[in-house]
Amino acid sequence: MTGKSSSDLNYHHTNLVLKYAVVSRIILISLILLWRSLINPYDTSGSINPSCLNGSDSGSINGSDSGSINGSDSGSRPVRFPRLASAIEDSIVWDSVYFVRIAECGYEYEQTYAFMPLVPICISLLSRTVFVPLIPFIGQRAVLGLSGYVLNNFAFVLAAFYLYRLSAIILKDSELALRASILFCLNPASIFYSSIYTESMYALCSIGGLYYLMRGSNNVATLWLALSGFARSNGVLNAGYICFQTMHRSYKAAFVRKHAGVTLLVLLSGALRSLFIFFPFIAFQAYGHYNMCVGGTSDEMRPWCKARLPLLYNYIQSRYWGVGFLKYFQVKQIPNFVLASPILSLAVCTIIHYVKLWPEVFVSLGFRASSPNKKLAASSIPRGRSAGSKSVGFPSENRSDAGQGDSLRRRKPTVREENYVAQPSEDEASENSGFKPVIIVPFILHLVFMVATAFFVMHVQVSTRFLSASPPLYWFGSYVMASPRLSKGWGYIIWTYCASYILLGSLLFSNFYPFT
Repeated sequence: MTGKSSSDLNYHHTNLVLKYAVVSRIILISLILLWRSLINPYDTSGSINPSCLNGSDSGSINGSDSGSINGSDSGSRPVRFPRLASAIEDSIVWDSVYFVRIAECGYEYEQTYAFMPLVPICISLLSRTVFVPLIPFIGQRAVLGLSGYVLNNFAFVLAAFYLYRLSAIILKDSELALRASILFCLNPASIFYSSIYTESMYALCSIGGLYYLMRGSNNVATLWLALSGFARSNGVLNAGYICFQTMHRSYKAAFVRKHAGVTLLVLLSGALRSLFIFFPFIAFQAYGHYNMCVGGTSDEMRPWCKARLPLLYNYIQSRYWGVGFLKYFQVKQIPNFVLASPILSLAVCTIIHYVKLWPEVFVSLGFRASSPNKKLAASSIPRGRSAGSKSVGFPSENRSDAGQGDSLRRRKPTVREENYVAQPSEDEASENSGFKPVIIVPFILHLVFMVATAFFVMHVQVSTRFLSASPPLYWFGSYVMASPRLSKGWGYIIWTYCASYILLGSLLFSNFYPFT
């Protein structure tokens, strides 16, 4: 791609990422349709949908009622395409049943409060607006299902777009950013990104929020990261990025600039932004407490209502799903640990690789700069690339060139000192100021916490989709595939892993067989 300007290259890569994202969704949906047509599902209860407890009737695919989006009876007209309606409703399986039911009827049962409301709200809004004309043709519940599929596949495409933009800022290499984004488009949890699950919306909000944080748009980033907490409970962990940024900015204000007033403002701003990211989760817990606990007698109250800290989410996860520290460490769960071993192994290798490359930076949480591990850094540089291109987001060993040093010194004033992650340039592909290892630290710390939670606390097989929105996995994967020393062996293993899980996922999950 020599001869192209950085803006043209960036535009070309963006188009490629969007094409890969769209094509990957088309392929995955085609696989789902193929497997459902060839194999009988394990459970055929997908179309069973009792009336809402609040008295509103759902649309029926059998022709008894077309349903009303407002819950009132709109007549006993049969739907015009019952087979299409049945196909959509039958595809609503596993947790998708909860999201569609919540979008239709609200939170009726205690266990439904385990599912955060962003996806159901978006599904409900789409079914009430864009897709409401389809209700007479396929019925209300099928429209809700269709809304969920469209929502999540569209969100996935946007998530891939933002991952490329984020990766281009951090890796300083548009080729590696492109490869990482393509790997995301074919990630092993792909089936969940095209089903009625939270993975797509969470990935969009979290990756989008991190992109704006790296750009220095802190208020926009805070809003996006708060929405990630409205999509999945683990979205509150994204407040850690704000905390890490605040820690560095306050240190610089207090000890470098020696300005107490600025330090106080930085700390206050960081605290407010972190609380804003926590707010959706806290508000939802308060909403559940009000619905389930307020107004009832002491004998009628659920046990968690009487706790000092009445946290509904933890109680539901433990009571209905058996989630808890080391609870999954049982002999009968060994197959599930095997199922999760590839993604956990990739995550652990990612963590080890980055920490070994910049040990002092990680030990000091980014406050102490250090030279990279020269042996590892040298092996991280893909050979045969043009002299002007960067390597896996790490600085080149060739830093003695005087001209390059002058160039770096000229660029230095453009970076905002008060924001350790801001990259003001409008064109990510033109960022050549060099990789800053401190930027990687919060990403790896976040991944460490996620891996530990998935392995020790959660149902371990969920790790495949739980970790799938973590950018460092794709950055490390892109490095492996670009490295001449590793690409021939491990690169093929990564692609084989992704392809096999896509095939297995589309086959098993869509037909109601256990997957992850």
